[in-house]
Amino acid sequence: MRAASIRPRPDQIAELTRGLRLPLPEISSLHLNIIAEGLLQAFADIRAQAPVTVASGTEAEVTALLEARLNAMIEVEPLWGQLVLCVARRKESVSFDGSHLEKRPDLSIYLSNRNRSFPLITEAKIIDSAASKTESLYCDNGIRRFVEGEYAWGNREAFMIAYIRDGSSIGTKLTPFLSNAGSRSPPGYLVETLPVAKGSESYDLASSTHGRNFLYSSGLKDISEPGSISIWHLWLP
Repeated sequence: MRAASIRPRPDQIAELTRGLRLPLPEISSLHLNIIAEGLLQAFADIRAQAPVTVASGTEAEVTALLEARLNAMIEVEPLWGQLVLCVARRKESVSFDGSHLEKRPDLSIYLSNRNRSFPLITEAKIIDSAASKTESLYCDNGIRRFVEGEYAWGNREAFMIAYIRDGSSIGTKLTPFLSNAGSRSPPGYLVETLPVAKGSESYDLASSTHGRNFLYSSGLKDISEPGSISIWHLWLP
C-alpha cells in the first residue's frame, strides 16, 4: 500500500465492529488445546503425505498444505468439525485503525461460536538457523504484528506455528530470547509473561502474554485499550 494511502479509516472500523464490544471474550483453554491438537494432527498428516515439501519447502508451500488438510478434517473429524467452520490462508484483514486494509495473516481459523469478522489468527514461520530463519525473525515478523495491532486486534489470543528444521525448541530458543527482550525497558515485544507449557508433554506447546501498544478507535463506545494478548506457540519438528 502506498504511503499516501496509509491513514486511519474510522468508517471501516465502525462497520467492522458494529454491535461488538472489544476485545471479544476469551476463547477457552479447552478449545485452544483442541485447536493445537488439530494443528498437530494436520501437520503430522501432511508430513506423512508430502515429506519432502514439509522438510524443505517454503513457508507458503507448507502452510498451503496445512490449510488444505485442516479444511479436509472438518468433514472427517467430528470434534474439529463442530469447532471450526473453515480455515483460510492469507485472507485479507484490516489493521486496528483501518490504516491497512490488506493485511494477510498466514491462517485465519473461523470458529463456529465466534464473530466471523474476528477469526483466530495463526502466523507460521520456519525456524532454521542455517538459513538465517531464527527466533528473532519469528518475533519480529510474528509477535510484533500482534503487539502493534496489525493482526488479531479484536481478540485476546492468537496462535503462532514454527516449522522446525534445526532441532530448536521453545525452551532452548524462544524462552531465552523473550527473557532477554523482556529485561529491556520498555520490554521488547511488550513481554508480560514468558512461555508457559500447555497441553501434553509429547509436543512443544506454550503460551506467552504480551501487552499491546495501540488504542481502539475513539468511535468504539466506552473502549480505549485492547489489553494483553495471549499467544499460543506450537513448534513442530
